[in-house]
Amino acid sequence: MTAPALQRLIPTFKARTLAWWLAVENAMPGGRGRRSLWVALIALVMAVLVTLVWLAGRYEASQLQAELERDTANAVSDLRTQLSRHVQALQGLQSSLPSEAFWSLEAQALLRENRDMLRIEWRDTTLNLKQSADSTLRSPVFERVRRTETLSETQQACQRAQRSSGPNYSRSYYLPQTDGLGIEVMDMCLPNTQGGVLLGYTVVTYGLQELLGARLGESFGRRNEISFTEPDGTRLAISGTQSRGLRVFTAQQLVDLPGNTLVLRMDGRRGEPDLFPNVLTALVTGMSIALVTVMVLLAKDSRRRLKAENDLAEALAFRKAMEDSLVTGLRARDLEGRITYVNPAFCQMVGLTSEQLTGKLAPMPYWPPEMVDEYKQRQAIRLAGNAPPREGFESVFMRADGTRFEVLIIEAPLISGQGQQTGWMGAVIDISEQRRIEELSRASQERLQATARLATVGEMASLLSHELNQPLAAIASYANGSLNLLKDPAAVPQTLDDVHMALRRIAEQAGRAGKVINSVHDFVRRRDQAREAVAPVALLDAIAPLVNLQARKLQVKVHTRIDPKLPPVLCDRTMVEQVLLNLARNGMQAMDQPGSNERVLVLQVRRAASNAEHGWVEFSVSDVGVGIGEDVAGQLFTPFFTTKAEGMGLGLSLCRTVVEQHGGHLSFEPLTPRGTVFRFTLPAVLLDKITA
Repeated sequence: MTAPALQRLIPTFKARTLAWWLAVENAMPGGRGRRSLWVALIALVMAVLVTLVWLAGRYEASQLQAELERDTANAVSDLRTQLSRHVQALQGLQSSLPSEAFWSLEAQALLRENRDMLRIEWRDTTLNLKQSADSTLRSPVFERVRRTETLSETQQACQRAQRSSGPNYSRSYYLPQTDGLGIEVMDMCLPNTQGGVLLGYTVVTYGLQELLGARLGESFGRRNEISFTEPDGTRLAISGTQSRGLRVFTAQQLVDLPGNTLVLRMDGRRGEPDLFPNVLTALVTGMSIALVTVMVLLAKDSRRRLKAENDLAEALAFRKAMEDSLVTGLRARDLEGRITYVNPAFCQMVGLTSEQLTGKLAPMPYWPPEMVDEYKQRQAIRLAGNAPPREGFESVFMRADGTRFEVLIIEAPLISGQGQQTGWMGAVIDISEQRRIEELSRASQERLQATARLATVGEMASLLSHELNQPLAAIASYANGSLNLLKDPAAVPQTLDDVHMALRRIAEQAGRAGKVINSVHDFVRRRDQAREAVAPVALLDAIAPLVNLQARKLQVKVHTRIDPKLPPVLCDRTMVEQVLLNLARNGMQAMDQPGSNERVLVLQVRRAASNAEHGWVEFSVSDVGVGIGEDVAGQLFTPFFTTKAEGMGLGLSLCRTVVEQHGGHLSFEPLTPRGTVFRFTLPAVLLDKITA
């Protein structure tokens, strides 16, 4: 914008500004408001001017930063291009399959042309060195440190290069030199393949310092300081110089190389931008924008104020509706204990209106008269701040009609917008119905426990009646046989021996009945039964008289098969004998059917799966009866399920429970061509444990 144009614009701008200001001034109610508006206008104009100048400076600074970032990006591009050319030159060196002398000459030529190459190596497929050439422009880099000590990074790079069939760079590492200093270097490994066959590798050692100076120093290092850095900012190599200036600009770019990533950092110093770039034009434009902005802001402020008032009214109405819909009573008190607010739920709870409660001090009208002194002490502790906040406590309130009800009170400090406590806010919950339900639940629980005890008594009676049938039947059989023998007046000594034997059996079965009663009693009460190590043959011998007695009656042959050298089992002897007796009796009754010609019951004991820690002994009872149908198999172990007219349905259920309490498993399966076998396992006692 030219000076004459500015001279024509300024009077017009002044006139418009004055007219707008007069209109705004007439709209203001008083002088104080006008002074405030003047102050706001001046402050706004000054802020706009300062902001414009600052933005101009920021713009020039951003331009300088962008220029430095472009230089950094170009430097990275040039560096990649140079490294690609090196790869092409090395591929040309590999393609001719030269002799070692010719290879050395070509390698020296490459080293002379590229100062950043410090060493070129020709290695075979196992990375053994065949030929090497060091740069003549400086002392050998591996003069102080042997090459074999730094070969690990090179090996990794060559392995990656072989997998990718292309050049691969190692991570940079530090090499101390003979002059007491050191340099940072990295290796590039290029595989030599012809016809898909790996012939060897060409390894080039680059000096990072020389790489910066030779490739980027002339073009970018005159005005900037260029360096390779690690991700944490540690500088690996530096090149270039920094000119003196007032401000440092920094740019960084990643140099992505196969197998390694370097960070190229470029630092440059530039002078600060001019303080007032085209200030007059910016000033006029800024003032115009500022005046228009003030008008717009005033209009928006009026609309925002009206909208805020409407939002506040809606928020208050919503809060009032929410408080009125609560079933929890709310009560607010000041620091002196005076009620300042109650919601409708609290009023309905105590049967008093808000006017009757607001402003009341202790004693409160909803306090029971007999508890006034106690409640006063509790309130004094609360108002003194000695009670923990937000911790509920139970109390008793009184309604207007005199009825008492239990409540749960949770109080917390009431904090104002300035962060000061102005009182206490409490939530009051009527828990009288909850207490009534808890009392009903407690009474129901007591009735359930009584019912459970009765069920236990019935279960014990059923088990006793089921298990005592066998010893009682045996006692009756032995007693009848003894009476028949004694009726013979010509009894011989052999007959008297039989009578004595029968009486001993009667005594044994009577003792067995007592043991059954004790075992069933402990079983029903879920007590731990006394377990002992018992030989399997002793269990079969104990039930043999009863089994043989019923076998003779039903014309059944009983075969016993016991594997030799079986370990003893750890069990409750009486209960396991009952299991064997029940299974044997069921098997013999299953063969007592029409059509059963050969009746054979097999009792077998053998060793089951075992290891060094645990062993098992398997008991099986086999019969050749009619078998078990599919409709019966699913309910066979269900309590009180039976297929016998006189059965109780508890035998197999009791057997499975006893076996499972010993840690074993009871199962059954059909026999071919007919019959059923029941198997169960018991834990064996290993011999080494018995010895210990």
